[in-house]
Amino acid sequence: MNKKIAVVALGGNALIRGNEIGTIKQQEKNTYDTCIHLLKLLEDGYNIVITHGNGPQVGNIMLRNDAGFRTYKIPKMPLDICVADSQGGIGYMIERQMKNILTEYKIRRNVVTLVTQVVVDKNDPAFEDPTKPVGAFYVKEEADLLMKSNPELVFKEDPRKRGWRRVVPSPQPREIINKRVIKDLVKKGNIVIAAGGGGVPVYRDEKKHLQGVEAVIDKDLASALLAKEIGADAFFILTDVPKVYINFHKPNQKALDKITIAEAEKYYEEGQFSAGSMGPKILAAINFVKNGGKETIITESTQLSDPDCGTRIMP
Repeated sequence: MNKKIAVVALGGNALIRGNEIGTIKQQEKNTYDTCIHLLKLLEDGYNIVITHGNGPQVGNIMLRNDAGFRTYKIPKMPLDICVADSQGGIGYMIERQMKNILTEYKIRRNVVTLVTQVVVDKNDPAFEDPTKPVGAFYVKEEADLLMKSNPELVFKEDPRKRGWRRVVPSPQPREIINKRVIKDLVKKGNIVIAAGGGGVPVYRDEKKHLQGVEAVIDKDLASALLAKEIGADAFFILTDVPKVYINFHKPNQKALDKITIAEAEKYYEEGQFSAGSMGPKILAAINFVKNGGKETIITESTQLSDPDCGTRIMP
């Protein structure tokens, strides 16, 4: 009997909480505390694919890049390699903690991590207007010197006036490489960790060869595409709030329980969801359901034991 498939997108707080510096012990504990709630999905008859963010981790990798170059002249690695590095490290943590949990509960499942490339369009408009901040903060004079030394770098001032940061393109994901392998593995009952950090961004050149590109892909949009391409039944986006709200942090704020695609689009167009927070999650939810998915659930991992948890977006 074929089991249902769920893609579960872990938010950034799954590994590093807002008040933490991100030591390995902190990340391991947070990963364990998040993953233990995924047992409920296994109990409910799902085979699962886990995706994850990488914002703090890839930023730290870039800082190590800079420090290694300044001190020892170690060549800096491009952003696609940094994303791949983060996929391996975070995937290892999730895989190990998930295996520990399965051992504790005497559940026999394999867990496997795939470093996943995601194809983008080299002509995506995002390449003309980089918007995604990555890496360290600099004073304006430092940012100007860096842009002068490398014209391909773009720095913009942080909206909260904390300094200047490098910004990179965030193109739309177009294709998940090895999607058939992922689908085959998960259908056989393996827990698969894939498309971490939105996937390693690549494009196809004139020879159809895959080339890395300096960009980052939104994790939730890539997860929604993966869910569509492997025929998932449900798409879970785990974040730091139990439900999605309209009029968030206002006296008339309201939690959303079950909404249709049309309602989600209406709220999105009204500007109810910020671009740097809930906005991409709502877009990802809409994309999945519009392309054949049964429902998207946005909630906290701790809420998964409730069959009516979160905000559910349906056709």
